[in-house]
Amino acid sequence: MASAPVDPGFEGRNSRPIIVKKVTVVAGGHHGGAWKVAYADFVTAMMAFFLLLWLLNATTEEQKQGLADYFAPTLVQMRENSAGSNGLLGGASLSQMDSASNGKADNGHMTIAPARDSTGQMKRSEETRRAVERMLRSTPQLRRLARQVRLVPTLEGIRMDLVDDSDFAMFHLGTTVLTPDARALLGAIAGAAAAQDTQMTLRGHTDALPWRDGVPGNNWSLSAGRAEATRLELLRGGIAKSRFARIEGVADREPLIADNPEDPRNRRISITVLD
Repeated sequence: MASAPVDPGFEGRNSRPIIVKKVTVVAGGHHGGAWKVAYADFVTAMMAFFLLLWLLNATTEEQKQGLADYFAPTLVQMRENSAGSNGLLGGASLSQMDSASNGKADNGHMTIAPARDSTGQMKRSEETRRAVERMLRSTPQLRRLARQVRLVPTLEGIRMDLVDDSDFAMFHLGTTVLTPDARALLGAIAGAAAAQDTQMTLRGHTDALPWRDGVPGNNWSLSAGRAEATRLELLRGGIAKSRFARIEGVADREPLIADNPEDPRNRRISITVLD
């Protein structure tokens, strides 16, 4: 019997075995273990939440008020976005704690906790501070000028430093003549403080730049004259003359920027509202 014809290429095509590989994917644990990360985050958040509740329960009302004031919006909330971020105190202003004694500006923002006497009542200088802050928020012009104001708690009361910088001046150069912006700023302060009966002291400061040859005058007389010009402007704003306890000029002897006596920020007027 004749055999069936054989395809000459059949042997070549089937000389290698065909291998079928089956791959089975097995997940690592239930849902891949991702739930463990989410659960750990949840537990951490709950721990932080209960710790916060415990701290709130353990603090006094005065401490809570201090915390609230710390986190309350200030007139200059973000130094990076403020108009003075490249000038006065790196944009920090109005509500920082005092660092003038060592000539260094604070970099953080700390609002002033309400000052209270031994009976727990708010001091009158603190009422003036809050009134000034409200007034400085009242118009776009005053909000712009507010960056020139530093409110500093002292043993005497609240001190308001009205500080020059490269873009702002309280007085025309070398004179006791107030600029229009300075008049607006002092008018706002007078309007806020007029309702109070607290005593005030005024102190004028200059930088250490020398006077030109042939120009009569000195920084002592200039600082005292500027303090007096400030007093007169506050009188026009409604402050009674009996409220001024002391007017003085200290020239360049108390610089705000101690390592650079010629810095324009050393030119300032300090208004202290006494307790």
